Amino acid sequence: MKLYRFFEDLNKYLLPNKALLLFGPRQVGKTTLIRNFFSSSGYQVRLVTGDDITIHQALGSQSLKTIKSFCEGYEVIAIDEAQKIPNIGIGLKLIVDNIPGIKVLATGSSSFELAGQTGEPLTGRKTTLMLYPVAQLELLHQMNKYELSEKLDEYLIYGSYPAVLTAGTLMEKASVLNELVGSYLFKDVLEFERIKSPQLLLDLLRLLSFQVGSQVSINELSQNLKIDNKTVNRYIELLEKAFIIFRLRGYSNNLRKEISKKAKFYFYDTGIRNAVIANFNKIELRNDKGQLWENFLVMERLKKQKYTPIYANNFFWRSWSGQEVDFVEEREGKLFGYEFKWTHKNTKPPKLWLDTYPQASWEVVDTLNYLEFIAG
Repeated sequence: MKLYRFFEDLNKYLLPNKALLLFGPRQVGKTTLIRNFFSSSGYQVRLVTGDDITIHQALGSQSLKTIKSFCEGYEVIAIDEAQKIPNIGIGLKLIVDNIPGIKVLATGSSSFELAGQTGEPLTGRKTTLMLYPVAQLELLHQMNKYELSEKLDEYLIYGSYPAVLTAGTLMEKASVLNELVGSYLFKDVLEFERIKSPQLLLDLLRLLSFQVGSQVSINELSQNLKIDNKTVNRYIELLEKAFIIFRLRGYSNNLRKEISKKAKFYFYDTGIRNAVIANFNKIELRNDKGQLWENFLVMERLKKQKYTPIYANNFFWRSWSGQEVDFVEEREGKLFGYEFKWTHKNTKPPKLWLDTYPQASWEVVDTLNYLEFIAG
């Protein structure tokens, strides 16, 4: 099954003398996307990979003469896993500034080096795209809403990595996820930060997986892992940069009755989360379906925001007295609050939320109306 991807037509984003940066988690389909595009684009393209040491020597050389020679005769230079090339930001800047009409595409499976190296050199010279695991919004190109909702349990348990979606059986899907966690998940972290063993990262992820939807205490994580707070914070930052977990901060209007210092963490993919804790049980047998539901909705909403696009700042809201709104969007000068419920109930909005932000909206998202929220 060929999967539809939102950025299939990269022509919209490939501009002369600008670099297109395509980010996303490992194994999410970036390489497949660019290969499929260039196979029928008609461009004279040079497609290389940052895994090739000879490419390091050319594009990391900071020599304009060498880089011009490397690009000669091509309309597009495409670099997969560009974050592995030393000084890649300066290399890309030399290309877009000195070769008239050239188009450049670079992919990265982590934001360690690529975002850091390209930030300052490519100011005003780049477009950035983010490719996630396959969105429900994308799957609607291949099935209708009824068919999509019929497979909801499967998406919650196994997620939506391309290789998972195209696997034939549930056992094969679980096998793909275990391979992802075992072979790919920590690759960027281990390469760039020289962490000798992924075991501590895996232990941290397990703890975070049980706290999805809850405010996370760094002190508590530190005590459980027997490492200091500074190290916990560093590892969490690494996992964020590798697109494994996503941090949602608390919203506050600087009122003493609101909690804003703590954060919630969600996995970019629920299948990865379940593989980390080795639990692929059916939804009806699980006591964490509320957590899976919240994780699923948060990430699918983020995908919709990026792909539609919807320009918003995202938060959760909680008071010291325990009143809470699961997800808050700040957009168009307003606040939009959402409560996530697996079962349809007549839930009332928190009184303090309405009193504090009388102009804000509030809505329950459940299994009856969720597709409008994430794919409408």
